[in-house]
Amino acid sequence: MAERVRRVREARTEPVNEIGAELLQRVARGDEPAFEQLYDLLAGPVFGLVRRIVRDPAQSEEVVQEVMVELWRTAARYSPDRGSATTWAMTLAHRRAVDRVRSAQAAADRDETIGRRDVDRPFDEVAEQVTTRLEQEQVRRCLRTLTDLQRESVLLAYYGGRTYREVGELLDTPLGTIKTRLRDGLIRLRDCLGVA
Repeated sequence: MAERVRRVREARTEPVNEIGAELLQRVARGDEPAFEQLYDLLAGPVFGLVRRIVRDPAQSEEVVQEVMVELWRTAARYSPDRGSATTWAMTLAHRRAVDRVRSAQAAADRDETIGRRDVDRPFDEVAEQVTTRLEQEQVRRCLRTLTDLQRESVLLAYYGGRTYREVGELLDTPLGTIKTRLRDGLIRLRDCLGVA
């Protein structure tokens, strides 16, 4: 019984293989109508194989298109004594589909590695403390370059949390004068600190 089933299958595929071989030989000579016929003959089986490997329908269609273009370009390399046209096309399709899956997996792995690297970056507490201390020392140094009146106004307003009006009342100085001292002091601080 098994032998009979095998013979029936071979009888059904033999004409397809012969037609495919003949079409590939014509395609190798640049025969576009032969390529159309070859496409009609092989696109379905190639898509089925690719779809089982790639899973994504849109990507599967892209791979089938790549396979068919490769068949058009490399038809001259086909040799009927090494296998049927269908087998050759399916081998090309399988390779392309596996390449697509590997490429997609490699891209996903790269994205995951990069994402993990960005998330897992440890906070360098020592470097942060050193930077903060250096900045504080620079601010102290620049505060020493201000006049006594400017420094006192800036310290009360920005480090003491006072309003301009409160600074004026504490120093018994008009509000306009306090604003001028603060503006001039902040300009000198900005220049000293090198802030743009």
